[in-house]
Amino acid sequence: MSRATGIVTGVVAAILFGANGSLTKVVIEAGLTPLQVTLFRSLGTCVLAGLALLLMDRGAFRITWRRLGAMALLGIVGIALMQATYAGAISLLPVGIALLLEYLAVLVVAVFARLVYRERVRPQVWVAIALVLGGLAIVARIWDSHLDALGVVLALAAAVFLAFYLLYGERQTAATSPMAVLFWGCGFSSIFWFAFSGWWDIDPAAFTTAVSMRGALDGLVVPLWVPLVAVLVLGSFLPFLLSFLALVRLKATTAGILASSEIVFAFAVAWLWLGETLDVPQLLGAAVVVLGIVLAQTARPGSVVEADLALPPTGPIPRVSPERPST
Repeated sequence: MSRATGIVTGVVAAILFGANGSLTKVVIEAGLTPLQVTLFRSLGTCVLAGLALLLMDRGAFRITWRRLGAMALLGIVGIALMQATYAGAISLLPVGIALLLEYLAVLVVAVFARLVYRERVRPQVWVAIALVLGGLAIVARIWDSHLDALGVVLALAAAVFLAFYLLYGERQTAATSPMAVLFWGCGFSSIFWFAFSGWWDIDPAAFTTAVSMRGALDGLVVPLWVPLVAVLVLGSFLPFLLSFLALVRLKATTAGILASSEIVFAFAVAWLWLGETLDVPQLLGAAVVVLGIVLAQTARPGSVVEADLALPPTGPIPRVSPERPST
């Protein structure tokens, strides 16, 4: 897969994750809690990835204990805890502010890559990060918000877990297929949420309850399971898979900058669908974010010395080129 393909898959993943915010809002307002929705997202993704592996790569189900431990770490820390802290943050902060703080992860990833992996991070990347974070601050209108202290702590914790997801996910997708990483990672995330999501409080009849799709689709009334399935497929399985595919070819620094565009797409979809308007400064902020993302893609590094922190792979890795570009 080429670098250009990695960029495209990363952007499409951000678009789907961004659109998922409005779709999830419909499901939550219909009666499911954020943690219950998160369980269904992880479980649905695990099941879909498992079915795909049954058809394409049954060998992915054979896994060493060491690799299993790596997947458990990615699933619990990089997926489940990231989702848990983010869910807690948005319950105490405006969604835009929570996303802005969470995407401080792009700075964490760049610093970690420079200090620990000893990657040569070019100056353009630091400028790109500054543009992205500044643009996100404008889009989120951070100056208009009262910040809850606990919400800020949870959002910053989500940033740390997101950085781990990008860095550790990069290492795991270099050692096995993205679909296998998705299956095992979301499998362990599902186990975590089975214990904490309160799924046992759900009335099965709730899934057939008629709900309005709200906003521009207010006249469309469907059973709850319809938007829930859309959340599972379009808001979880596909964007998670695409984000892992992006990590196959892109460094975690670049992938993180691309992922940060999620907040712009989240506001755009909410604007077009739910009528949550954007003013001129917010539109300008979105343009600054796009500028930062484009700048990040123009940073072409020279030689890179990396710390080999990956666990031993379970098999050959034909995809990974020794000339793999880095940011």
